[in-house]
Amino acid sequence: MIEKFIMAGETPMHVADSERGDKCVVLLHGYLESMIVWDEFVALLTPHFRVVTLDLPGHGISLIKGEVHTMEYLAECVGETMAALGIERYSVVGHSMGGYVALAMLDNYSDRLDSVTLLSSTTARDTDEKCDRRRREIELVKAGKKSMMARLVPHAGFAPQNVKRLKDRVEDMEELILITEDEGVVAILGGMIERKDRDEQLRNSAVRHMFIFGRHDLYIPNDVAEELERTHPEARTTWLEESGHMGFIEESEKCAQAIIDFILA
Repeated sequence: MIEKFIMAGETPMHVADSERGDKCVVLLHGYLESMIVWDEFVALLTPHFRVVTLDLPGHGISLIKGEVHTMEYLAECVGETMAALGIERYSVVGHSMGGYVALAMLDNYSDRLDSVTLLSSTTARDTDEKCDRRRREIELVKAGKKSMMARLVPHAGFAPQNVKRLKDRVEDMEELILITEDEGVVAILGGMIERKDRDEQLRNSAVRHMFIFGRHDLYIPNDVAEELERTHPEARTTWLEESGHMGFIEESEKCAQAIIDFILA
């Protein structure tokens, strides 16, 4: 992977690009992550595709732009990044918040999308309860208590049976949270609070799409995932039976194979 900074419109973006392959896949990381979460996963995809990863603004070392980063703004950054790389068509795999960004790309970039994979992500906007929880997180960060999130969030992302086995990866996630700039966290949380419901838009889209769910995901309960599977018969759905929210780490080979099979179908 070749790392570089490029301009997505007026936003400098930190990007990594394998630069080889007929078909291209862009991987969008989740909240409190950065493109480095994909480092090991990328190796499973590069034999089949050109792979692009990037730091979404507010995470990693891409620039923070403003007090709120809407999903539409992040989608524009991704679209402009791909255009700057000279890539006309591509598939998007979005993990968690990255899935929200992928869905927002349906507004203006659907003609460039070969497919969309929502990896541990959903189509519905946040409930009032979840919005309130995000507002409390904003206050926590502003109060200088982000370390509390670093202690709790990573463990909740993994299925209980995987926490010990993947102890190093859990610790990596803790470190990622600690080094994410407070202003970036606040901007992203504000954008997620504002995000739209995209369920009907996805269902009616001509873009092929797939869901990948973890059977032990604490953030997306089985009943919610199963309802998405039921109400989107046009979509392919893959279940990772031994995963929580971080299936691309917990069951990386099965997750990668599902993506490969779907894109090449």
